[in-house]
Amino acid sequence: MADVVKISKFMSLVLRHKPEEIGLALDENGWADVDELIRLMNLKGTSLTRPVLEQVVAGNDKKRFAFSEDGLRIRASQGHSVDVDLALPPSTPPELLYHGTATRFLDSIRAEGLKSGKRQHVHLSLDIPTATKVGQRHGKPVILVIRSGEMSAAGHLFYLSANNVWLAEGVPLSFIDFPAG
Repeated sequence: MADVVKISKFMSLVLRHKPEEIGLALDENGWADVDELIRLMNLKGTSLTRPVLEQVVAGNDKKRFAFSEDGLRIRASQGHSVDVDLALPPSTPPELLYHGTATRFLDSIRAEGLKSGKRQHVHLSLDIPTATKVGQRHGKPVILVIRSGEMSAAGHLFYLSANNVWLAEGVPLSFIDFPAG
């Protein structure tokens, strides 16, 4: 039985951050050849077949990966630290989005707003439960309310990833509501 979680984590590393870890080439839009990914992951010691890869993609609760329409290529849906253009069209966001973070980052956010850091975009959630899960990964969670409708009206661009994560290049302080206290 394949360790789907382990494979998924390794694929996240390779498709989002370090394709060179296995010698994989991503195109300008972050796509990799499926057969090449399977071959290189096997050479690196991670047993992977097409059926297992399909199980990893279909079973990922966050829908981190997507196949191309013809099924010949694969990419991470968002979260890249390598330079790729996901070729997502700008989209009009809902009035409010949410950003889950840890309390230890609040001073920095209060000083500079939300920055993408090592990633290409700031990730925003449609709902508080999802943002809470994100924040919990980094420490004691805190949820920031993003006035995305106002931000969009002011000319800032938003993109919707294939797995329904809203992306922005950054969020200026003036569009962030912090929790009371």
